[in-house]
Amino acid sequence: MSINNPREFEGMKKAGEAVAITLKEMSKFAKPGISTLELDLYGAEILADFGAKSAPYLTYGFPGWTCISVNHEFCHGIPSKNTILQEGDLINIDVSAELNGYWADNGNSFVIGEDLHHHGELVNASKEILHKAINSVHSGMKISALGHIIETEAKMRGYKVIRNLTEHGIGRSLHEAPSEITNFRDRFNKNRFRKNSVVAIETFIATRSSYAETQKDGWTMVGNKGGYMAQHEHTLMITEGKPILFTADNEI
Repeated sequence: MSINNPREFEGMKKAGEAVAITLKEMSKFAKPGISTLELDLYGAEILADFGAKSAPYLTYGFPGWTCISVNHEFCHGIPSKNTILQEGDLINIDVSAELNGYWADNGNSFVIGEDLHHHGELVNASKEILHKAINSVHSGMKISALGHIIETEAKMRGYKVIRNLTEHGIGRSLHEAPSEITNFRDRFNKNRFRKNSVVAIETFIATRSSYAETQKDGWTMVGNKGGYMAQHEHTLMITEGKPILFTADNEI
C-alpha cells in the first residue's frame, strides 16, 4: 500500500507494534523444554490482547497462529506439541497479523540458549545484512539494487541467498505489490521503490542451499541442498531518506 494520510500511517504503526511486540515476547519466552505449539499459543494470546488476527491463518488457513521453524526447517514451520526446543537449536519465528484493516509482518532467527552448534555467525550475518539493506533503501531506488546489496553481503560472508523466497509489499493485505523483491539482483526487474509505499524487507541467508522446497505437510520449507537458514524482517515505509520502521519494537 501507499500511505496517503495520518490515519493510514497510524493504522500501520499500530499493526507494526502488535506484531513486533508479539515477536519480541515470543523470542524471550522460547527456551529449552517447551514445545513450538506452546510458544505459538503464547504468541496468539499477545496478538489477541492487541485485537490483532493471525495473517497466515486469515490468508492461507495456516495451521497455527505464527510460523515457527527449527534447525533445518527454513520457514513456514507448523507449531507442534511434538517439537520440543533444545539447547542450541536454531529457531525462526515469523509473526504477521491484521489489525483494524492494516497488516504487518516481521521475523527473527536466533539460537535457543547456548550456541552449541555455532549458528550464531549465521544469525549475526543475517541481522547485519538486513540493517545494511534497510539503511540503503529509499524512494527511486531500483528494487534489483536492494537484492544486489543483500546477495553481495551474503557472499562476502561465505553464505548464499534463497532465490525463490521474496520480500513483498504489505499494508492492506499480507502480500501486495511489489511482490518480487528478491535477495539477489534480478536484472529483469526494472521497478523502483516508491515514496510512502509499505514493504516487508527480509533476509534469507543460507549456509548451503539456494532454493527452498516445500515438504509433505504442504507448508514447511527446507533447503534443496540442506543446511541452515536465518531470516530477519521488518515492515517499513519507504521515504526519500531513511525508511520508517513500523516494527522497530521487535528490537532486531
